[in-house]
Amino acid sequence: MVGEGVMLTCLEHPMVEQVLIVNRRHYDLQHPKLKQVIVPDFFHLESIASDLQGYDACFFCAGISSVGMNEANYTHATYDTTLAFADQLAYINPNMTFVYVSGAQTDATGKSRMMWARVKGRTENALLERPFKRVYNFRPGFMKAVPGQKNIKSYYSLIGWMYPFMKRFTPGMVSTLQQVGTAMINSVLLGYPKTTLEVKDINQLAEG
Repeated sequence: MVGEGVMLTCLEHPMVEQVLIVNRRHYDLQHPKLKQVIVPDFFHLESIASDLQGYDACFFCAGISSVGMNEANYTHATYDTTLAFADQLAYINPNMTFVYVSGAQTDATGKSRMMWARVKGRTENALLERPFKRVYNFRPGFMKAVPGQKNIKSYYSLIGWMYPFMKRFTPGMVSTLQQVGTAMINSVLLGYPKTTLEVKDINQLAEG
């Protein structure tokens, strides 16, 4: 859901010349700015190395829920996969900005009782050590979908109606996916003084 919303926002942004999807399966959309490559295994990007060159940024939006997973399996799916992708990309195209979608309540200190928060925190810390031009860790909260999205979780149809109320009473917990995508673009165009962006930072950066 996040990746699709960010992608659609990028396609509509006048400063974005081209968007490349690196995906495990084909995404059914035709757009003059859009290219895509299929990679069954994010640990092996050798076959598409030439496709990854020349881009200004990577917006890494891949991720899974930790529900029902133990820490070892979730670490492999989250930490290992993200870092494997980032390391290969840094070798191919180091002069880019890498933006990682983490999540609100992620804990970079390793002290959280929530397993997923510790794993994502370790991922954030490791990414900051990679030799990219810049690295930003985005920690969005509740996100409103972009119009036209296809990949929306089933639970969203049950709670999506809450967005106007949350925006009014808890504005520091919500963003639209358009705001998240625009903030990512602005992180490349304008930069930001923090490497870890909470919801308030994301919404502020989206304004430019």
